[in-house]
Amino acid sequence: MNPGISKELKRYNYLFGETGAVYHEMYFKLGLSDSAAMILYVVLEHEGCCLLRDICRFTGMSKQTVNSALRKLETEQVVTLEMWGSKNKRVCFTEKGRDLAERTAGRVMEAEDQIFASWTREDVEKYLELTEAFSEALKEKVKTL
Repeated sequence: MNPGISKELKRYNYLFGETGAVYHEMYFKLGLSDSAAMILYVVLEHEGCCLLRDICRFTGMSKQTVNSALRKLETEQVVTLEMWGSKNKRVCFTEKGRDLAERTAGRVMEAEDQIFASWTREDVEKYLELTEAFSEALKEKVKTL
């Protein structure tokens, strides 16, 4: 059953999928699984330590998927898990992990920054503004499901 979706939604879905495929290809070329790469990215973005719940939130991955990837990263001595306060767990890089993250996720961040730097300031602001508006509107739609 096709609900007769708009050409704009079809284009959006195509672009969303293509973007995801490009990230997958980058992570593959860097020798990482998607989940490990996303964890390294978020922890690097947070300067080497990040709450477990924030990794789930920022990556969109389930807690189970994050925990599975973290176990592998811990075994490889890339990250450590530690209690943070009475209820929270924090993920931190080891020295080996920071080096790996900078060589992998750091390169992805550099590529993304180069793209934004090649756009006009107005285009960057408009893109971010529209992306945020779409995300917020979608969150409201979830409430009605």
